[in-house]
Amino acid sequence: MSQTVRLGAVQAEPVWLDLQETVQKTIDLIHEAGQKGINVLGFPEVWIPGYPWNIWTQSVSQNKAMVHKYMANSLSINSPEMEAIQNAVKEAGIFVILGYSERDGGSLYIAQSSISPEGIIVSHRRKIKPTHIERTIWGEGQASSLKSVVDTPFGKVGALCCFEHYQPLLRYYQYSQGEQIHVAAWPAFFNVPKDSGRSRHGSPEMSLLASRFMALEGQMFVIISTQVVKEEHLDEMHLLESGMTDKAGGGFSMIYGPDGKELVEALAPDLEGILQADVVLSDIDYSKTLLDPVGQYSRPDLLSLLVTKTEGKHVIEQ
Repeated sequence: MSQTVRLGAVQAEPVWLDLQETVQKTIDLIHEAGQKGINVLGFPEVWIPGYPWNIWTQSVSQNKAMVHKYMANSLSINSPEMEAIQNAVKEAGIFVILGYSERDGGSLYIAQSSISPEGIIVSHRRKIKPTHIERTIWGEGQASSLKSVVDTPFGKVGALCCFEHYQPLLRYYQYSQGEQIHVAAWPAFFNVPKDSGRSRHGSPEMSLLASRFMALEGQMFVIISTQVVKEEHLDEMHLLESGMTDKAGGGFSMIYGPDGKELVEALAPDLEGILQADVVLSDIDYSKTLLDPVGQYSRPDLLSLLVTKTEGKHVIEQ
C-alpha cells in the first residue's frame, strides 16, 4: 500500500479540570487539524480534563477536594460533550484518538476512544493498569480494552497510554493486530536531575525511548502526543514546591517512522501546537523484510502469547 497519510500529534495544555472549556479546545484543535489536511490525529493521555499532577505532589487526603472536582469534570462516553466532539471529527473528516478521563457511573477510567471520519466511535479502551498512585483515582480496563487496533481509510490505527508502553506482552498483542499507526498518549513529564533520586521512567527522555522502541520493535509509525503545563499553573499542582520542575514545560511530542527515525522537529517543551508528518504506509515493508516479530522473525512453536478475551462481569444472573 503506497498510500500517503498525514499524521498529527497534539502538544497542548488542557483547560485544567474544566470539562466544558477543554472540550471546546478539543473541538478547535480538531478543526485546525482538518484545515491542515491531517488524516490521523492523536491526543495526550487524559487530555480531558488534564492530568492532575497533584496526585503525585500531595497526599490522598489533601487531594480529596481536587478529586471531587475532577470527577465532576471527567467525560462520559454517552454525553452531549462527546457528541459535540464526534460532530467536530465528522466535520473535519479525520480520524481521531481522544484521550480522556472517562466517567462511568461513580467510577473513573483512563480512556481512549477512536473516532472515525464519520464521527463514530469505532474503538473504546481503558488503560488496563493505571500506574502507582493513579490507582487511587482510576479503575482498570477489562478484556475489551486489549483490542484497540482498527481498520481505517488511513491504515490500521491503534493506541496505548503512558506506561502501557513498558508492558511487553501488551505491545506484542498490538503488533499481532497488524498495527501500522500507533498513538502513544502521555501526560506532561519533566526532566529528572541525575541526583534527585526520582525514577527516570517518568521523564521525557525515557518516554520517548519507550515509544521509539515500539516503532522499531513493531515496525510502525508512532505518534507521541503530550500535555504542557504553563507557568501560571505550576503552583496549583504543587510542581514547584515538590521539586518536580522549576519551569513551564512537560511537552515532548514527536512522530517516529518504523525504523525509529524522527520525522518532525520537536516543539519546545512549553509550546503548544500540532506536529505533522506525511508518511507512506508501504515504507513499513523496508523494516518488515528485516524482522517481523509476529511473522517471519518469530517462533510460535517455542514462544507464544495467551490472551484472555472473556470480559469480567460485576453481576452474573443465572
